[in-house]
Amino acid sequence: MKNYIFPENFLWGGAIAANQTEGAYLEDGKGLTLVDLLPTGQKRWEIMMGKLDSLEPKEGEFYPSHEAIDFYHRYKEDVALFAEMGFKSLRVSISWSRIFPNGDDETPNEAGLKFYDQLFDELLKFGIEPVVTIAHFDVPVNLIKTYGSWRNRKLVKFFENYATTILERYKDKVKYWMTFNEINMLLHLPFVGAGLVFKEGDNELQIKYQAAHYQLVASALAVKACHKIIPEAKIGCMLAAGSTYPYTCHPDDVFDGMEKDRESFFFIDVQSRGAYPGYAKRFLKENNISINMEKADEELLKSHTVDYIGFSYYASRSTSTDPEVLKNQTSGNIFGSVENPYLEKSEWGWTIDPKGFRITANQLYDRYQKPLFVVENGLGAVDEMSENREIHDDYRIEYLRKHVAEMGEAMEDGVEILGYTSWGPIDIVSASTGEMKKRYGYIYVDKDNEGKGSLNRTKKKSFYWYKKVIESNGEQID
Repeated sequence: MKNYIFPENFLWGGAIAANQTEGAYLEDGKGLTLVDLLPTGQKRWEIMMGKLDSLEPKEGEFYPSHEAIDFYHRYKEDVALFAEMGFKSLRVSISWSRIFPNGDDETPNEAGLKFYDQLFDELLKFGIEPVVTIAHFDVPVNLIKTYGSWRNRKLVKFFENYATTILERYKDKVKYWMTFNEINMLLHLPFVGAGLVFKEGDNELQIKYQAAHYQLVASALAVKACHKIIPEAKIGCMLAAGSTYPYTCHPDDVFDGMEKDRESFFFIDVQSRGAYPGYAKRFLKENNISINMEKADEELLKSHTVDYIGFSYYASRSTSTDPEVLKNQTSGNIFGSVENPYLEKSEWGWTIDPKGFRITANQLYDRYQKPLFVVENGLGAVDEMSENREIHDDYRIEYLRKHVAEMGEAMEDGVEILGYTSWGPIDIVSASTGEMKKRYGYIYVDKDNEGKGSLNRTKKKSFYWYKKVIESNGEQID
């Protein structure tokens, strides 16, 4: 395999989220957050779509976020393992409800603030740059109960207060920020993306796009605050990315693919270019969606655009306008995709498309002409431990090797990329399924889908592979 030259300051690392790792879900004054209401099993999907009948955890249900992998108590051990791999960066999120347990509190929770001080100090001790997501599928449950979450403009002020608080607190420790994780997920998993709960008769499309507008305004306010409080910092947005291929070269399929991509680009067009694009205005008009927009919103969006585009890439998508082709949907893709006959699939039905990574990176850079940051990429798979307690995850190494190579190709194409933080460098709770057996990590965590296990950490074969990649700054990926 060809060798690639990455910039000297390239931010190799990994990415995790508070709600999938920390556990300690009501410890040290933390309030309930939306993910604390997601059980394992059949109901999880309905709840993620906004269909839920309780805003309290229920007796008899298993909620994997409540303990997760206990990163809250074990972060020093885990950071030491990341440092052993040579991480230059670690993407984490701050739990909103650890800082403001109810979301609308007048003063922040000092115990929560202190935890992240300690975490960032530990990272910096090893020369690991924290990359911080302000909201990663995270709304304090009280804000859902009291205000209806992001359907209510009051959330903008609460978010601004939260963002300003953490920007001030960590201004000397964190130089890379992101506003909302996978902001376009709001359209596909509205409870996860925005804490939205729907009742019978609700105009769900109207509610989702109104919530999207409020998140976009809130994002602009966070960018404004960051540029004022930490002028030397970079603050970005984040897209769940993956190009949509037309199933055939029929113009209707090509146009449908463009429209599917635009559904997601809409969010980044606003955050990066500073205005609602024409195609979005047409969509809103044709669907009778009326956005409640204050006079100052347009100027705010225009004046406070992001510094870089963060994105996750797991798979490309494919679309068709042929009803017969549409019957062959892949099982694992949240965005909906017809099966691509040219691609293999993971155990969870996600297409494996390294070349699509290069295509997506080029597409984003051509569109926005701003630095990109690959903040999620990885393979969820079942890992088996051998009798001598080794995990030979060659399939993961193969997936990552091919994707890192295509990232190198994209950079040779002229795409500016700040760093690569692969998803789940340690096994964590799956956001989509709540499972532990869907593992992404270089580090195995002894825990099963029912929550049983010692939580002991074990290095996989991929641990040593990624260590070599970082040591060689991407030159040795074989």
